[in-house]
Amino acid sequence: MLRESKVTVKIPRPLYRKIQHVIDGSGFSSPTDFIVFVLRDLVGEAEAEKPLKADYSPAELDEIKRKLKNLGYL
Repeated sequence: MLRESKVTVKIPRPLYRKIQHVIDGSGFSSPTDFIVFVLRDLVGEAEAEKPLKADYSPAELDEIKRKLKNLGYL
């Protein structure tokens, strides 16, 4: 089986520490496993709601920014 190539995503250290506490005893082997699980879930929901498109309305961009901020990326 071919291994998928990976990239590094940087998140704030305090958020990483919070994730470590959240997953303690949860069955996730690492914060990375948890983050991948959550992102796959979110992307799956987004794909189910509407197909991906290149141009976003200002309201859609605001919603995306709000979600990224809530996740600690902005």
